[in-house]
Amino acid sequence: MTDPKQIVRDGYDKVSLAYRSGNEADDDPVYARWTARLADDLAPSARFLDLGCGCGVPTTRALAALGSVVGVDISPVQIERARTLVPAAEFLCEDMSALRFPQGSFDAVVSFYAIIHVPLEEQPDLFKRIASWLKPGGLFVATLGSGAWTGTEQDWLGVEGAEMYWSHADSQTYKAWLAEAGMELLTDEHIAEAGSPLGHHVFYAKRKPGSLE
Repeated sequence: MTDPKQIVRDGYDKVSLAYRSGNEADDDPVYARWTARLADDLAPSARFLDLGCGCGVPTTRALAALGSVVGVDISPVQIERARTLVPAAEFLCEDMSALRFPQGSFDAVVSFYAIIHVPLEEQPDLFKRIASWLKPGGLFVATLGSGAWTGTEQDWLGVEGAEMYWSHADSQTYKAWLAEAGMELLTDEHIAEAGSPLGHHVFYAKRKPGSLE
């Protein structure tokens, strides 16, 4: 199989507009609900990291209204669009599993439907680094797997030649990995999806004070 990360990079380059046009009408209420909770739980002018930010909407745009935000995506096309659609944010075209930030850089880290594109064996270490990037008590919200599955799909979203790769554990494994990373789970929620027997799972957690000190 081709390098999974190359599959994800090339896939999102090809489906960027099909995945999200950038119009307000495309916004998903699930994203809005969790970013609204962050707004309630954090002080004004917080600093955010959006992992797998895509074209910057809706999440990076919503976070930019709450404070400063760094958006990261592996797709050059997505990042180019994000810089146009959300000029108030900073964007990096990087592999999230290779990122390095100083400890305590962010008040919150957000990742919707993105970490599940990272090969499974790299995810536990990624969670540990995410926890280190958070300030003590900082918040982490992510859409991860509900059931374990790794595989690819051809002609994703009906775009000819677009291949996509996913790799995710089940929800209980993710709970264990978050705890091992030094994060306390505050709440979690299963998201059922039409046509999918597994769906996804949202996790809302915080870095335990002193967990990495």
